[in-house]
Amino acid sequence: MNEKKNGNRTTMDLFAPSRRAAQTLAAEPLSVSELCRRIRGTLEKNYKQVRVRGEIADSTLARSGHLYFSLADDKASLPAVMFRAALSKSLMGTPGEGEKVECLGRLTLYEPRGRTQLVVDSMSPLGEGALAIKLARLKARLAEEGLFDPERKRPLPFLPRCIGVVTSPTGAAIRDILQVLGRRFPSVPVLVFPCLVQGEQAAEQIVLGLERLGQSGRCDVLIVGRGGGSAEDLWAFNEEPVVRAVATCPVPVISAVGHEVDLVLSDLAADLRAPTPSAAAELVVPDRAELSHDLRKRQEALWRASRLQLSEARRNLMTLTRRMRDPRLVLATQRQRLDEVLRRLQDATEKGLRQRRQALNEARVRLAAFEPRARLRADRQRLESLQKRLVRTWRNRSAHRQQEIQARQKTLGNLDPLAVLDRGYSLVQTQDGTLIRDAVELRPGQLLNLHFARGQARARVENDDKKE
Repeated sequence: MNEKKNGNRTTMDLFAPSRRAAQTLAAEPLSVSELCRRIRGTLEKNYKQVRVRGEIADSTLARSGHLYFSLADDKASLPAVMFRAALSKSLMGTPGEGEKVECLGRLTLYEPRGRTQLVVDSMSPLGEGALAIKLARLKARLAEEGLFDPERKRPLPFLPRCIGVVTSPTGAAIRDILQVLGRRFPSVPVLVFPCLVQGEQAAEQIVLGLERLGQSGRCDVLIVGRGGGSAEDLWAFNEEPVVRAVATCPVPVISAVGHEVDLVLSDLAADLRAPTPSAAAELVVPDRAELSHDLRKRQEALWRASRLQLSEARRNLMTLTRRMRDPRLVLATQRQRLDEVLRRLQDATEKGLRQRRQALNEARVRLAAFEPRARLRADRQRLESLQKRLVRTWRNRSAHRQQEIQARQKTLGNLDPLAVLDRGYSLVQTQDGTLIRDAVELRPGQLLNLHFARGQARARVENDDKKE
């Protein structure tokens, strides 16, 4: 590291080697990888964090999710990479070609190619419309998640028990809200969470107020907002944490930011958007005077309807009274009818009993003809007769079958070829079992097997004299 004097100023060259390092580098040759490693260490040590402005050029989104591009101006170009984790947190999303941006990152050397590059940690748009671009991309992302869907909107309570307000305690918005609430319905309590509504810490305090009042269990509805201002002044209500806190608040939220022409993302995420803080106060509670007037009108209408209904009931009662007979006469008539009904019931009961007795006697007579013991004796006699017939039939058939078997055995005995041997005949066979039927089939010296009725013998042919 060398120092150079330029007039009254002293400049420092971070990359100039020291005398000892220069002597070492001159004395000892380095490999390419060693030199690249030293250059990388020098870059990362001296440029731990830099801000660079330029245009996006030659951008490529890899499959891994990393963005490779160059930051360029009219005189130079610097390779850069933004890894997937940093790119996913960027409100800009994936930048387009030629878009002017400001990058915050670290300088390093990619050793395999010996190329200096900027590792980008965060990126923001530059120039006119930068906030609009940032807002549009955040709006599109949150809309895709469904934070602005109409189905998520909840109705406001007709008459809240307590109203929570998240706003600046010194702004015009809180004065307008309290003035309108005091005029329309002063008996409703208001719980105010004071917070900043612009600046770096505003979003954090607004989120804290929504969480505290929403989870307190005391408020039925919340108003969050502020008075008018520039787009930068209202930007806290476009911050993602604020929008998510409005969308996830346990109680309905009215967003009242700026004037009617101002539109922020918290307006889209809220259950109801009010054009101004005063309008929010008018929407959150009814007008007590109008409510009392309407209540009196309803009370008068109810009273008139009740009187009319009572008069109609009295007329009906008088008409029914005139039509009504003396209860004693009605009771006497009903008693006579009851006596007649009892007599008819008694007569019908006696007649029914007589008919049942007659039917019972007839059933007894019919039952006597079908006494079980008599039927049982007849069935036993019939069974004994059938058993005897069965035994006779079986014996006859058995004797007939026996005779048939004996006759067939005798016939088989007569047809048995071995029975002929009992009469003195024999069977002559060769050694292989061939039966000899003619002497022509014999030859001298041939061995024969002789089969008799009882036993066997072996013989040899002595001569071959054959007679026809």
